[in-house]
Amino acid sequence: MRVVIAKCQVDYAGRLSAHLPLATRVLMLKADGSVLVHSDGGSYKPLNWMSPPCTLSVGEPSDDQAQAGFTEIWTVRQTKTDDSLVISISEVLEEVSHDLGTDPGLVKDGVEAHLQELLAQHIETLGEGYTTIRREYMTAIGPVDILARDSAGASIAVEIKRRGGIDGVEQLTRYLDLMNRDPQLAPVTGVFAAQEIKPQARTLAQDRGIRCVVLDYDALRGMDDPETRLF
Repeated sequence: MRVVIAKCQVDYAGRLSAHLPLATRVLMLKADGSVLVHSDGGSYKPLNWMSPPCTLSVGEPSDDQAQAGFTEIWTVRQTKTDDSLVISISEVLEEVSHDLGTDPGLVKDGVEAHLQELLAQHIETLGEGYTTIRREYMTAIGPVDILARDSAGASIAVEIKRRGGIDGVEQLTRYLDLMNRDPQLAPVTGVFAAQEIKPQARTLAQDRGIRCVVLDYDALRGMDDPETRLF
């Protein structure tokens, strides 16, 4: 992990274009190749970023850029799409690098882990003919909660949350992007399953072709008898 605090201007070019004017920001360069641009607000979400696979090159500024006060030009280019993130540095205030090693991954709380176990046992909740292939299917960027197959034999990646937010959809999107590069799995579609799914997360998931499923914890545990319901 390399963290740089710098005064910089950021321009993104690709499917969408975005511009961040000159300001002091935190630049995070991770071992997997990803580059993230953070401000002092906005919680965990970066202002802009480039996901791997990508390459970073550092170049000299043009005459116009030098006259504007920039000393280095970082160009981060996405290998698959050729999108680019250009970070124009005017001053580096602080920099630190440290090898974080291998992360053990997210430790789920009891209910979320139990949801995964129950859904794996009752995978037909997602659809008739579904079968569980493996729980905690490991990828290069972390474990997918459940790898399943539908009735047609297609691969399904399932991400499970207690409360489904945008960050969970982003996590599943990264898994799908990686898994669809494996010819033995592709094509892989996604299911975002949670006890509660926020409207913004549902909208983002549907936009990315990810199916949302609301899980009934009691029903999965066999404690919900439809015949005893008043409503």
